[in-house]
Amino acid sequence: MDPVVHFEMPYDDAGRIARFYEAVFGWKLQRLGEDMGRYVLATTAEADAVPDAPRGAINGGFFPRSPDMPGQHPSVVIGVADIRRSMQAVDKAGGEVLGTPMEIPGIGQYVAFIDTEGNRLSLLQPLPRPQA
Repeated sequence: MDPVVHFEMPYDDAGRIARFYEAVFGWKLQRLGEDMGRYVLATTAEADAVPDAPRGAINGGFFPRSPDMPGQHPSVVIGVADIRRSMQAVDKAGGEVLGTPMEIPGIGQYVAFIDTEGNRLSLLQPLPRPQA
């Protein structure tokens, strides 16, 4: 099985996109030079979130397309400790939260947002893990 280990999104303003993700999620962004196509490298974690998961793996899923829900595009879901605080940070950094959090049974709270470059992503506050 080959895991997903990277994501990419477009930007219009490298400084603005770096400021947004640094301010909202504390990511480390490194702006590379012209020789690297002005790529902005994002480090989102120092260590894997799930100890027994394959190193660097990103899980995902697929949902049925619905004509009743416009704007269905590929998305990155970012795990957060406090969805309300993250929603405020998105707004403060110039993004736009789309609606209110919805409960995904057995998973946690979920809400979508638009970053400063018009990319649609989502926030997920997972339910606490049961104590072993």
